Amino acid sequence: MNVFVTGASGWIGSAVVDELIARGHEVVGLARSDASAAALAAKGARVLRGDLDDLDSIGSGAKSAEAVIHLANKHDWSDPAASNAAERAAVQTIGDALAGTGRPFLLASGVAGLAEGRPATEADPSPFHGPDSPRGGSENLALEFADRGVHSVSLRFAPTVHGMGDHGFIAAIAAVARDKGISGYPGDGGNRWAAVHRTDAARLVGLALPKAPAGARLHAVAEEGVSTREIATAIGRAYDLPVASVAPDDVMDHFGWIGMFFGRDLSATSDLTRESLDWTPTGPTLLADLDAGAYGPR
Repeated sequence: MNVFVTGASGWIGSAVVDELIARGHEVVGLARSDASAAALAAKGARVLRGDLDDLDSIGSGAKSAEAVIHLANKHDWSDPAASNAAERAAVQTIGDALAGTGRPFLLASGVAGLAEGRPATEADPSPFHGPDSPRGGSENLALEFADRGVHSVSLRFAPTVHGMGDHGFIAAIAAVARDKGISGYPGDGGNRWAAVHRTDAARLVGLALPKAPAGARLHAVAEEGVSTREIATAIGRAYDLPVASVAPDDVMDHFGWIGMFFGRDLSATSDLTRESLDWTPTGPTLLADLDAGAYGPR
């Protein structure tokens, strides 16, 4: 299958490209820089130059492909409105390009904000609608294209897709610990984060492409929830730092932008995903990666 991938050189995207090529697919990756283009070409992928704001390139790539996997996101925490708008515009462009074709459209989403007081499940619909909502309401927008003949599937990734070289949320929390000289956790540390290893997440995408039904909401979740206290303790071990609670009222001041996530319970299950795709995670756990030095000295 000829697959167009946005975010193809990113943390998740680069692993997905490897998985797709290993499965015999032809990959066209969107690349915004010379370095990204060279990395994709070295893997054997074809390159389409452009970025998330280049809707002409995104539309062209989608029209020419037999399937689209949309993983790109600006993740600009200094201007979330711009990130949300760009994400919605890209999804609208891809959906319009695929309308009436029945072709697969898999897009990245997340488990955050789906449920309160319990782990989120695949049965939970996204509460985010419209351009002003997180990710610009892109999951619901994409799934609405099923009514226009698009085989839309939501890929909900755990808040941490971890592994050696990760520069995401856990890396940001580790950086705060180094800067503050203390590895903190919010309140009693009982809130939990779902987690998945990068290789397991990529394999899920490879399985979903031919197998997931239209309208499916899939959870790339290997561990239902790792407590923030366990995460902080592992970071403390890695850097030989003291571990301590941060009062709920001080979380944003202590952690900065990452505090808006680290202070929440972001647990989720993946029972339905595992059953429907015959997907069994086999990669290291989050704490094993932390103890192995994936996020700093150990």
